[in-house]
Amino acid sequence: MHYLLLTNSCCNHDTGYIAIRETPEDFKKALKNTVEIEPKEEKKPELDDKFWDLLLSADKKDYESICAQYGITDFRWMLKKLNEKKIEREQEQQKVVERLCNLKPIEMKGDGAAEFELEMSLKDPTSKIFLYKDGVMIPFDIDAGEKHGLKQVGKKFVFSINGVNPEDAGLYQVEVDGVKIFSTDLKLPTVDFLVKIQDVKAQEREDAVFECVLSHPMTKITWMGKNVALEQGDKYDITVSEDMLIHTLVVKDCLLLDKGIYAAVAGLKSCSAWLIVEGDKDSNSHGKKKARKTTRAGGGGADILKVAQEQSVKIQKERDEFVAKVEAAKLEKEETEAHMMVGQRVKVEPVAVKVETPEVKEEIKKEVNVDDVEEEVSVDVQMKEVSEPTVSEPDQVREEPAQVAEEPDQEPKKRVRLGPLVPDTVIEQGVFFTCGLSDVTSIIGTDAELVCRLSKEDCDTVWYKDGNEISTTDNINIVKDGTFRKLIIKNCKDDDAGKYKCEADGRKTEALLTVEDPPRINPDDLADFIKPVIIKTGKDAAFKLSFVGREPMKVQWYSEGEELLDDTHTRIDKSSTHSCLLLTKCQRKNSGEIKIKIKNECGATEAVTYLVVLGMFCDLGVCTKLYVHNIALHKNQILYFLVCPAPDKPTPPLGPVDIIESSATGIDFKWRPPKDNGGSPITNYILERQQIGRNSWKKIGKIGPEPKFRDTDVDHGRKYCYHIRAETDQGISELMETDDIQAGTKAYPGPPSAPKIISSFKDCINLTWSAPANTGGTNILGYSVEKRKNGSNLWSLVNPPDEPIRERKHAVKDVVEGIEYEFRVSAINISGAGEPSAPSEFVMARDPKKPPGKVTDLKVTDSTYTTLSLGWTKPAEKEGVQDEAKGYFVEIRAAENPEWGRCTSIPITMTSYTIIGLKSMAMYWVRVIATNEGGDSEPQDLDNYIIAMPPPVRPQFTDKKMNSFMVIRAGNSARVTVNFKASPVPTITWLKDGLLTAKHVTVSNTDTSSQLIIPSSERHDTGIYTITVKNLVGQDMSSVEIRVTDDPKPPGPVELDENVSGTVTVSWTPSPDEKKDDRLHYVVTKHDSSKHTWQIMADHLFNNKFTATNILPGRQYQFRVYAKNDMGTSKPSESAAWEVKKKRETFSLNLPASKDCNFETAPSFSVPLKLHNTPESYECYMTCAVTGTPRPHVTWYRNNISLNTNTNYHIVNTCGVCSMKILRAGPKDSGQYTAVAESPLGRVECSTKLIVKD
Repeated sequence: MHYLLLTNSCCNHDTGYIAIRETPEDFKKALKNTVEIEPKEEKKPELDDKFWDLLLSADKKDYESICAQYGITDFRWMLKKLNEKKIEREQEQQKVVERLCNLKPIEMKGDGAAEFELEMSLKDPTSKIFLYKDGVMIPFDIDAGEKHGLKQVGKKFVFSINGVNPEDAGLYQVEVDGVKIFSTDLKLPTVDFLVKIQDVKAQEREDAVFECVLSHPMTKITWMGKNVALEQGDKYDITVSEDMLIHTLVVKDCLLLDKGIYAAVAGLKSCSAWLIVEGDKDSNSHGKKKARKTTRAGGGGADILKVAQEQSVKIQKERDEFVAKVEAAKLEKEETEAHMMVGQRVKVEPVAVKVETPEVKEEIKKEVNVDDVEEEVSVDVQMKEVSEPTVSEPDQVREEPAQVAEEPDQEPKKRVRLGPLVPDTVIEQGVFFTCGLSDVTSIIGTDAELVCRLSKEDCDTVWYKDGNEISTTDNINIVKDGTFRKLIIKNCKDDDAGKYKCEADGRKTEALLTVEDPPRINPDDLADFIKPVIIKTGKDAAFKLSFVGREPMKVQWYSEGEELLDDTHTRIDKSSTHSCLLLTKCQRKNSGEIKIKIKNECGATEAVTYLVVLGMFCDLGVCTKLYVHNIALHKNQILYFLVCPAPDKPTPPLGPVDIIESSATGIDFKWRPPKDNGGSPITNYILERQQIGRNSWKKIGKIGPEPKFRDTDVDHGRKYCYHIRAETDQGISELMETDDIQAGTKAYPGPPSAPKIISSFKDCINLTWSAPANTGGTNILGYSVEKRKNGSNLWSLVNPPDEPIRERKHAVKDVVEGIEYEFRVSAINISGAGEPSAPSEFVMARDPKKPPGKVTDLKVTDSTYTTLSLGWTKPAEKEGVQDEAKGYFVEIRAAENPEWGRCTSIPITMTSYTIIGLKSMAMYWVRVIATNEGGDSEPQDLDNYIIAMPPPVRPQFTDKKMNSFMVIRAGNSARVTVNFKASPVPTITWLKDGLLTAKHVTVSNTDTSSQLIIPSSERHDTGIYTITVKNLVGQDMSSVEIRVTDDPKPPGPVELDENVSGTVTVSWTPSPDEKKDDRLHYVVTKHDSSKHTWQIMADHLFNNKFTATNILPGRQYQFRVYAKNDMGTSKPSESAAWEVKKKRETFSLNLPASKDCNFETAPSFSVPLKLHNTPESYECYMTCAVTGTPRPHVTWYRNNISLNTNTNYHIVNTCGVCSMKILRAGPKDSGQYTAVAESPLGRVECSTKLIVKD
């Protein structure tokens, strides 16, 4: 264990140089000698919740930039606090979300929109999702076309902001049922284009360059081509300058299809320019593939570099000024603190500790009793930061040296620290990576190089592989080249693959190294393999090749391009290190190219050799030497041949043919020589040709030994087929037939525009037209004009077929006066006549017409608030003065506008027209103009202006049955709808009892209806509501009575008095609702102790007193009083029992002796039933008188159904007077009623009819 003591005598404060000597004892002593200074309380910064929301949703790589933005320097405290908040946030999110992953921060898109996305599984699918911006909830829609949209695909949620503008910058948060789920900050760079991209004109197959200069550095901008985002690749090259101000797009190998608009997008700013690609005008190269050019078109050159340099200097100057201000502020702060500490400062020797190992650190903690120290005190000692990388954690943890002070004259006291352990961070940009590491793929056994770039040269870097620090070895070389830092790995092996990281001044960049092992062949083995194998017919041929590579590997053998598989004459052996091919009993046809293809996941390779099968009588040694000699002569060609002592005729030439040129001037093509020349060189090729569509073949003859031919005797657009034979000294081969070859493609021109009639006469019609947009790639030779009579289907040529019209106009003279014609035109090029144009309008061959006269009887037939319908009469035709009208123009102008406007661009043929799109109640002037081929007539105006409105209609209500009375329960809403018709739009007024309605009454009006609504009605809303509909024509009125009431309250106590013997006067206290409801009345019912039912004695009583009659002594009576209104009946108020005591007297009668007599009589009705008409809900009382001895029994019937047992009917038979009472008559009580009296002496009945009125 070693301690390093930094003494005051060997420290140069000016240079910062510190001498070090190892004196462990002095160091321990210095640690123990401390001073007692009042501890300084450390204050943590108060941070906005926005800071923590961003960290909770950000990647770890973004922590540094977010902390720098908010001025956070104590990363340990930040990470500790962040972990606590993460636990709290996850506990909250578990209440509403089952799973949350793939959080992607917000980013700008090329179309000017911004998006951020996340994947989450909601516990409750009905949970509500909210979107906030800077704490304010903003609405969003599932439609992507809205400003803020939400698109959900399964568990993936994509939030979009369309048409981003500067006001959209801010913190966006997603909440589910009040729980924060995700936060992301949208920052819009304040960047502009100092130099915009310019239009570029490039030649075909030339590179085009677009360059722009930004006002602030950006690592990447978006390039758009034809509204599609462009990416780095084979077609486009996107680069950025070192200062990140110049951005360049290179469109490689421009073709005609690449022309269009290209744009550069940086934040909210964009600029665009055209790319114009010019084709090769050389007619000789038409149809041929052009070579790619090495030149470039476009680019800004030195001017752009100059602007970028000036802007870079300006940005650096602003950055230096900012740093200087920060340094000055820091220095001022330090001076202020120094003055405050001057009374507590002591002289000490500065001590610094460099902890070499974790064990040393722990020992120091024990020695200085760090665990017992509660606070730290800052001492005026200049210290140097010492850091040590930790293997277990990639990020370096910086340890600050302990700061101590001592006073010689005082005894050692408990050590107290001043100031935080982590020093205040100096606000400066520091070293950063201008270009990070990129992923590298290397082949095993080769060198790999990882390169990054720093902003400053004088900075040390540390390299890591998979978290472990690496240094220079025999296979690893670490290079420092200016601002570039390189890691070179020599002779890569599989173990070298992994994640590499470079750290500099706390900044880091990472990349992956992938080591691939594709199939490889040893060069010596390959040299042996490519030597041709020469055998005789019937012998076996063997091929073997060794290789190395990552398994599994796929090995395939080919013969002349066809894959070989195991069969009777083919055997293939495969292993992980080699493969063998054995061909048995070979014939001459097996001669040719033999190829092996080896492939695995890392790549593929192949090798080619040749198999030569000789005749049975050939000298193998001689033929081999000849073959090797010929191969050397033709080493750059696939062609090979063999001069064999036993020659034979050649095999047919090989196809398919390769067409070099196919045009109207000729056909140039080539083919491959025969596979076997029979041992003799080719002396000639013999050709013959057939034109497709003909049966004969034309002999071309011998063309020489070259396997190519140019046929110039062709007709443009015709197709030809060729027979090719090879000739040697030993004979002529079989023929090889080519596919059909066309002499150029017939590209007919497109149709011209429809001919226009310039003028018409009785013997001539003048036409003109425009050239077709598509000329077929060649010049237009002329035009042919066709005509057709009206009603005919036959088109006839105007000009002779062999004399096309050169100009785009023509005078047709072959016409007959009075006949209508239409015309069409066809363009002619070298391929022939193209499609005809659309036909012209019909025109009559006659001299020009006179303009028509004015229309007559112009009038308005109908009108609405937005339309106006007109009608008129066709003007008369006067020979030599005015001709027939062929159409009409309707013109209109607003009263305040002096200019007329036509309603249609072409004339109308009808004598009526409806103008649409008018402004309601606006004034317009209207006129009609007749027209024909001779011109327009004089305009015919209406006599007066027109107002856009329907015809005047007096207000009239359209409801067939209007309700005049409404009863509404208090608290419910009242709604009255009235429909009417009126024109113009009337004014509508509602009155209540002759006065304006209250404020809480709502009235809604349309052009044809009005609605009055009382939202929550009360009793004071009762009244008569009158609507008045009034316009210029008249007015109409309607009233409805609205009664707002409720179930009545019962009357007060009931009192009984007897003023007249046999009667009872019932009186009661009025119901509390009597004053509020003028329709409230009372119902009195009676209960007799001799009966079991209550009998209605009186109804519709509007006073508080009623006298009941027929009160018999000896019976108890009770009375009930009900309050009743339009809503119903109240609860009853019941009286006490009433009884009149019956006096019993002794009665004696002395009767004289009487004679026996018979008083029995048959029953009969002395008073019959009468016809009754009773209003609904009123009581009905029927009565009749019955006589007879003995007393007959009376039964009541309704429609032949007995009523005596029905409790709804009160039936009484007193002393022969029979009565029946219906308490509340209804429609069901209507019908025929019959009273039947029966006794032993007979039966009699009496009937009547009851009619209940509505």
